[in-house]
Amino acid sequence: MIRRYTNPEMGAIWSEQRRYETWLEVELAATDAMAEAGIVPVEAARELRAKAAFDIDRIEEIEGITHHDVIAFTTAVAEKVGPAARWLHFGLTSSDVVDTAQALQMRQACDLIIRGVAGAMDAVRVRAEEHRRTPMIGRTHGVHAEPMTLGVKLALWYAELQRNLDRMLRAREVITVGKISGAVGTFAHLDPSIEAKVCETLGLQPAPVSSQVIQRDRHAELMTALAITAASLEKFALEIRGLQKTEIGEVEEPFAKGQKGSSAMPHKRNPIGCEQITGLARLIRSNAMAALENIALWHERDISHSSVERVILPDSFIALDHMLRRFTRIASGMVVYPDRMLQNLGRSRGVVFSGTVLLELARRGISREQAYEWVQRNAMRSFHEQKDFKELLLADADLVNVLPPAEIEKAFDLDDQLRNVDAIFKRVLGS
Repeated sequence: MIRRYTNPEMGAIWSEQRRYETWLEVELAATDAMAEAGIVPVEAARELRAKAAFDIDRIEEIEGITHHDVIAFTTAVAEKVGPAARWLHFGLTSSDVVDTAQALQMRQACDLIIRGVAGAMDAVRVRAEEHRRTPMIGRTHGVHAEPMTLGVKLALWYAELQRNLDRMLRAREVITVGKISGAVGTFAHLDPSIEAKVCETLGLQPAPVSSQVIQRDRHAELMTALAITAASLEKFALEIRGLQKTEIGEVEEPFAKGQKGSSAMPHKRNPIGCEQITGLARLIRSNAMAALENIALWHERDISHSSVERVILPDSFIALDHMLRRFTRIASGMVVYPDRMLQNLGRSRGVVFSGTVLLELARRGISREQAYEWVQRNAMRSFHEQKDFKELLLADADLVNVLPPAEIEKAFDLDDQLRNVDAIFKRVLGS
């Protein structure tokens, strides 16, 4: 990922330093478990704890010869330890270490994403409450539909973020597993009790069964949870972009003092933050597809997944972490123009209340087909002749013979249209 996007806390999780630290954490947990079981001398385990260390440059130097990263790592550690290092990696295969360590990294990264989603929810909730009763036009197919409020739109976002939070919590649980079951998952050299002890020490669950690797459907579930969360942020960003169009002008992402929108046009205030969120969502979606491709491996394992994961895991976590932080700032600072919302609501000259008129006619015994024809012909006149819809209805003899003028007036009551907004908020946000 581009360095300036990276939250140092998230970046550190995916650094080379942290990767080798977690490998060493797994190796030492395994040695301790074996010492407790009488497989490894207790003094050797203590010496490993005291002396085990690594130097990244030395690991890379050895890997240049061995072309095997775990062997390079264990060799570099052994150079620091001395004779007791013969008990390091005892009975293990590389994926015992790599997959179990990667689970620790993914869990830490999930915690940051979960925190980020919760922060976005807080920001959206505040704005939703602020604009609970701020009326605006709802749009379907990009066309004026019926009145709603900005608060309802934001409450919808809040509920979706809650689902994403739930998904991330489930995905965190799914990937919080380790394995110390050997080259094909049969515990040929170490008993399952060692795996159980190592996982307990690391705060992981043992995979109930594994091949040489932890199965990649787990990773795919995590990646799809990241991708869905990113898609939700994209959806919210796209809506802000749409409402920021000059012709609409109802909301605007914050524009900082001193910020410039265009090198050629000084007047420009572009929704660049929302556009960046939209773009990064595409990247995470494509990474999720790669994670799905990683599920199918030859027999008990090949390494076609390994090179992919070295890219898609850190990049996706770093990108989504950035997207969440940026969206939270946009939501908190979003500029809202209620007067423009009312102005736009009135631009269609009242036709957005046509559904209420239709229902009132049906209540008075007019067939739905006949009522629809009466209301639609007046709506079309309003569009084509740019005349007030309510005035056209009041002048329609067929219609006023059934629906008194006072009832026509009542059908255009905005407060009545929005009478259930509080009920929606109670469902979504509680009392």
